[in-house]
Formats: sequence, structure tokens, C-alpha cells
Amino acid sequence: MVLEPATPSPSAPPLYPRIVKPRGLVGANLADYEAVCHAFSWTAARALLDGLPGGRGLNIAHEAVDRHAAGARAGREALRWIGQDGSRRTLTYRDLRAATNRFANALRGLGVAEGSAVFVLAGRIPELVIAVLGALKARCVASPLFSAFGPEPIATRLTIGEGRVLVTTGSLYRRKIAPIRAHLPQLDHVILVPEPGQGESAVPGTLDWRRIVDPASPDFVIPPTDPEDRALLHFTSGTTGRPKGAIHVHDAVVTHHITGRYALDLHDEDIFWCTADPGWVTGTSYGIVAPLTNGVTSVFAEAEFDAAAWYGILQRERVSVWYTAPTAIRMMMKLGAEAVRGYDLGHLRFLASVGEPLNPEAVLWGQEVFGRPFHDNWWQTETGGIMIANLAAMDVKPGSMGRPLPGIGAAIVQRAADGGVVPVEAPMVQGELALRAGWPSMMRGYLHEEERYRKCFVGGWYLTGDLAMRDADGYYWFVGRADDVIKSSGHLIGPFEVENALMEHPAVAEAGVIGKPDPVAGEIVKAFVALKPGFTASEALRRELLGHARKRLGAVVAPKEIEFRLVLPRTRSGKIMRRLLKARELGLPEGDLSTLESDAR
Repeated sequence: MVLEPATPSPSAPPLYPRIVKPRGLVGANLADYEAVCHAFSWTAARALLDGLPGGRGLNIAHEAVDRHAAGARAGREALRWIGQDGSRRTLTYRDLRAATNRFANALRGLGVAEGSAVFVLAGRIPELVIAVLGALKARCVASPLFSAFGPEPIATRLTIGEGRVLVTTGSLYRRKIAPIRAHLPQLDHVILVPEPGQGESAVPGTLDWRRIVDPASPDFVIPPTDPEDRALLHFTSGTTGRPKGAIHVHDAVVTHHITGRYALDLHDEDIFWCTADPGWVTGTSYGIVAPLTNGVTSVFAEAEFDAAAWYGILQRERVSVWYTAPTAIRMMMKLGAEAVRGYDLGHLRFLASVGEPLNPEAVLWGQEVFGRPFHDNWWQTETGGIMIANLAAMDVKPGSMGRPLPGIGAAIVQRAADGGVVPVEAPMVQGELALRAGWPSMMRGYLHEEERYRKCFVGGWYLTGDLAMRDADGYYWFVGRADDVIKSSGHLIGPFEVENALMEHPAVAEAGVIGKPDPVAGEIVKAFVALKPGFTASEALRRELLGHARKRLGAVVAPKEIEFRLVLPRTRSGKIMRRLLKARELGLPEGDLSTLESDAR
């Protein structure tokens, strides 16, 4: 890989050099982008999977586990679990088949009907994976929840999702479920997973995993499963009101599998680590399903982010493909390249990122420190899988989302007077990112909110709510959420552009940008900045940052105000919560805070 000097052009923003890769990169699953896109069909992608024996349909758990357990991969490590205390547990594909069969049989023994919602509230432990896949085998709907949720957001999701079964641990039950259990009349069964040093559960109104699941039969025949049967329920927070429950079906596995091959370049021999919690859609689609359908070994680490611990896992487990979040990358950058020295990470061959747009500096930092750039990609809870990505054999333009995956029709559209949308053909014109409806992992609805779901689609396009641009080479560039874009003196300003410019300054670790009402300009740009270690907030530094941004962006786009913060509010999936910054600045309702991870006022 080499760096090609950047030249100002409409198809590549200046300042950031393009990372050029050899055309037809040897060994890449998607070596010839144009040829594969031209020949691609979802029918052919489905043919890469087995389907249930006897033509009985398509089931995610069968494709992830049973088809491998019945063949040459039976003895291969499927799941390599690393506990917070350093303990380890390995499950082969054969082991995982038996464990998920036991869970499916346990559900059947409890009389849990097909189509019932099975929620899992747990840290990253093997039983979480077993419960999700076992529920899918039993044709139930699986819904993992963040273990860091408090009682109220848990109750909201269990109520919306009509949860009949909850799998959790004793400590989580006592702290978070017991206080709300009386308000969950539809919750029939709570199964407690044993914790280290814990005896048999004696918690009233609960069932012990060791009595219900462990003795169950390791043999189970997955019932006929229609590809359109409901499979997964993922919640996504709205700006206000209750979270939305996005419904995904078993056919989604086709997208999970092929994007694992193409966007993450998974090969048979890979050791793969997705750091996302399964309570977020990435942690299910790419922390559980995609690596297993592709037959690789998946690292499942319980520990939360700690740079030294994570570098140790990458080295010790010989991880070859690593999928993580921009927040983690920026935190590693904060510690500097020195923190990486001393670790042997030569086996890393592909690095990818998702969760929010990845700043160009982070892409180039990966190239400098790991010898590999981070490959950003874009998708949403609603899309169910990766839609746009920087692919293994593709030149990387730092700051870009990449290009659409084969089978994904993407466009920049603008609203028409008749209520429809019109695709924008000219390069680098801002509009709403839209996807041609019909890919397998597209959500099939918002639970109990049909009208809200219908409004997402216009003229055969799914409207993402994200503003973006497409350059002359077909790369897409994120501008911001439609409700984040700042209108100042007649100009539309994307917060991501301003945040990128601020992060070029050596003092800045993170930046969040909002529009603040102004009687003359309509809105002005205000930035909230968290500093790197060794830098102290001061009036002099504030003026320096204002000058830096003005020089980089021009007077119209640059922030007029900068406020220093110790940390910025963000979700557990790593997204800076601009709407929360704006709500607090303007004294507005803060809306749904159930996914809030870090917060310092």
C-alpha cells in the first residue's frame, strides 16, 4: 500500500492522501468491484448457503452453526471466549450445535410458542450467543439488550417487544429486573445464567440455567422456517419518545453472510474479533452471525475498552480481522503510537470500523501504526447489514464511507415538489442518502408503528435520514443526519466536516458540533471539544482552535463558539450525541437517553 499525494478535485477532498491498493488485490474476496457488481444477484448469494435440509426453508442458526457442525468444520473453534478475569472457554461448531439445541429444547419444554420474543440481558458471555441462536432454532424472535441499561429502558423494550422469556444473570436480575418485574405481566419466564462462585439459584420467580438448559437434549430438529419469518428485534433510539423496534427476518442471513465475505473480507482461516456488544445491531450481525456463517473463529471478549487489554487480545489471539468503533480508535490514538510498541500485531491483515463516521486522521493513523488503514463502512439498525464500505482491494479515501456493496442500489436524492424523490447525478451535491428497497436484511417494520415505517419509503427508495454526497469515483461522503445539518447565512453545514477540521489540531481528541440559533445568521456553528492528555483548556487554546478552523474551513463554516468538555456524551455504540449537546445548550427536552454511555456536563 502506498500513499498518493492528494490534489484538490471534486472527487477527493484535499489534505488527505488517498491510500492506494494494488488493483485486484491478491486473495481479496472482492478483487474486481465492477465485475462482481455487474454479475451479482441475491439469488446467487442465497445459493452460497445451504438452507434447511429437505428444502424446509432458511434459518439463521442453521446457517451459522448446524451446517458447519455436520461437516469438515465440526471440530473447529467457533467461539473463543475471554472473560474479564482472564478465564477462557472455547466452543467448537459441534459444541455450539449441542448447546444451542439444548436451549431450543428448554424453550420447547417451557411451552414457549414459536414467534415469542426471547430477550437476553447479559454481558458478553457464551450463554448470550447460545440463547440468541437457540431461540432462532426454536423459531422465536431473539432480542439482545445492553447489560448496562437501567431498569426503565429495559422495561420499555420488554414491553414494546412483548418479551415472554428473559435470559440474564442473578446479579443483573436483582439490580435491574426485580424492581420492574411486577410491571411486566407478559414476562412468563426468567432464566438465570450461573455466575462464577454462585451456587444454585434460589431467586423466587426465576429458573436456573443449570436445571432448565444443561439437562436438555443436545438433539433438536429445526422446524420449517420461512425466510420471511421474524428472527431478530433490534431497538434504535429516536430523538424523542420511545425507542423503535426494528424487525428483521431469517432472510437477513443472506446479507450477513455475503457482507462478511465482501465488506470484512473473511477467509476460512481467519481469527475475527468484533468488539461491539450484541445489544447493538453490529454485535449481533457481525459479532455473532456473519463470522459463524463464514465458518471462522470468532473472539468474544467480555472486557470493556482498555487499550492495553485490547492490544493484548489482538496479539495473544492472533486476530487477523478486527472490526471496531471510531470511539475506540480515537481513544487508542489519544494514547499515541507508543502504546502499541512492544506488541506483535503482524497477523492483523484487515481493520474495519463502524458506528459513526471515521475521521480521516484515524484512517491514516491505522496505516501508520498497524501498517493497515481502517476501512470505514456505513449501515444502520434498519438496514441490518453493511451497505456501503471501503473494500479490501479498493483505494481508501480517508473520511469516505466507501462504495455500495454488490446488490445495493444507493443514490443521493432530493425531495420533489410532488412528494417524491429525484436522484442527484452531479458529483459532490448534497442530498439524502437513499437505498433501493429489497435487500434481504432490510427491516420489515417498526414494531407496532406501521405508519412510521411506511414514511421511511418513497418511490421504491428507503430514505436513510442521513445527508451525504457522492464523488465522481462513486465514493460516498457523510455530511450528517438530516436533523443535525446547520443552516447558517444560507449555507448548509455538515457537523462532521467541522469536527474533522478540529480534530486535525494536535490538541483535540474529540469534537461535537451543533447549530445554535442566531438572530442574524439563523444558526451559528458551536463546537464542543475534548482535549488530549497533556493539553489544558484555556482562552488562548480556544482562540487558537477558532483560528485553525477558520483557516481550514473558511469564515462561514468555521465555528463561532468553542466550549471545552472533559468528555462528550456518546452512546455505547460510540456515536457522539449531538442532539443531547444541542438540547442542553438550548434547554430543550433531552429525549431518550437509554443508550447514553458517557456523560460529563
